[in-house]
Amino acid sequence: MKKECTTLTSTTASTDSTQLKRSLKARHLTMISLGGSIGTGIFLASGGAIATAGPGGALLAYAAIGIMVYFLMTSLAEMAAYMPVAGSFKVYATKFVDPAFGFAIGWNYWYNWAITIAAELAAVVLIMKFWFPDSPSFIWSGIALVIMFGLNYLSVRGFGEAEYWFSLIKVVTVIIFIITGTLMIFGIMGGEAIGFSNFTIGDAPFNGGFFAILGVFMAAGFSFQGTELLGVAAGESENPEKTIPKAINSVFWRILLFYILAIFVIGMILPYTDERLLSSDISVSPFTLVFERAGFAFAASVMNAIILTAVLSAGNSGMYAATRMLWDLARDGKAPKFLGKLDRRGVPVNALLVTTLVGSLAFLTTFFGDGVVYIWLLNASGMAGFVTWLGIAISHYRFRRAYVVQGGDLNALPYRAKWFPIGPLLALILCTFIILGQNIPAFIGGTIDWNGVFVSYIGLPLFLIVWLVYKIKYKTKLIPLEECDLGKE
Repeated sequence: MKKECTTLTSTTASTDSTQLKRSLKARHLTMISLGGSIGTGIFLASGGAIATAGPGGALLAYAAIGIMVYFLMTSLAEMAAYMPVAGSFKVYATKFVDPAFGFAIGWNYWYNWAITIAAELAAVVLIMKFWFPDSPSFIWSGIALVIMFGLNYLSVRGFGEAEYWFSLIKVVTVIIFIITGTLMIFGIMGGEAIGFSNFTIGDAPFNGGFFAILGVFMAAGFSFQGTELLGVAAGESENPEKTIPKAINSVFWRILLFYILAIFVIGMILPYTDERLLSSDISVSPFTLVFERAGFAFAASVMNAIILTAVLSAGNSGMYAATRMLWDLARDGKAPKFLGKLDRRGVPVNALLVTTLVGSLAFLTTFFGDGVVYIWLLNASGMAGFVTWLGIAISHYRFRRAYVVQGGDLNALPYRAKWFPIGPLLALILCTFIILGQNIPAFIGGTIDWNGVFVSYIGLPLFLIVWLVYKIKYKTKLIPLEECDLGKE
């Protein structure tokens, strides 16, 4: 078993023109995974979470999702350290579950990030309008698209370096925010000590009951999406057997710490009854409100700039992930062959161009029909992220069982996920719960809100159709554990 793993690694790391270059260092991987989940989810959506479910409800929802993401990340790390490939989830699902499942997961993940690029372009326009309210939208979306494309076109090292600094800005901002907020809670900054007064007013710490917390549960899931980028980046990282476990061990607790502490600080300083928490306006981001209360001038402009870097980071990462997945699909014969070509620098330029084009076309739908088509695309994309997580949990469960059945030594694994099989099974249950619970209120009451149902769940039937069509066409079956490919490329 160990020999097979070594063979795979050396093959993948080849400098041949058909292989990606291993140029990402450990610091790049750490920041890619860390920064992947620190974005508008924490800078903007955290305020809405507290307003909806109270500070206690928001903390409970984010902690539960954080635990699920921990298990998913360790599951992914075990497979990625053993088999570091750019196709990541698609490859694992194909080898350990069913080729049809891998095909659907691959296209699902590509679509997820291609549409996310459009979402980030739309967000850039809103952010720039804060400073230049009368400027044409297409200028800012065009500039953002050129930046994202350029960073991905240069080389994987260029992408990694850009993502490192984008993520560092976000991490430093959250650290400063937590320190400032803590000083305010104890009355060292911004006036009198606040203490736990905002955790006891009204219905706090929990507000709105079960469905309010459930709604925040879903929002928290969206906030953590992006942590799985580590699996895609593994295919271009130096010495993945060592760098991936290191990144996983250091990243998750920092993410959980940042989210939990940041939400705790916001909940302590701002009452959940503050209507400004429900606003999506950058100028009333909970981070902005806290910094302004601490006495920082120009807090709105500074936070706007920081949120802009978060959006560019998300778009940059999304373009990278979608491009690598499309390249791997083509290399495996599951996408047009021309998309599987690399230039002399190891960049899949054709896949990058197609991904950029699709993201641009999706963005253009925001200008037509009041953005209805765009909203449908975005909802399908949101569901796709949870489906990917579901695929990771299933693939890891099958991988570990196949590894043992085929006589593998667990101690020989470069990284071994703890709490197996509880971890992947718990993640599987929670992911299924989130997917099915996307819009439970639509089913409650006298009549079913069919429009709400279709908008919320459109991504699920799309995934199932792709899976089943491939399965029926090629007559694929669940791979027996004894026949799972655990190292041969």
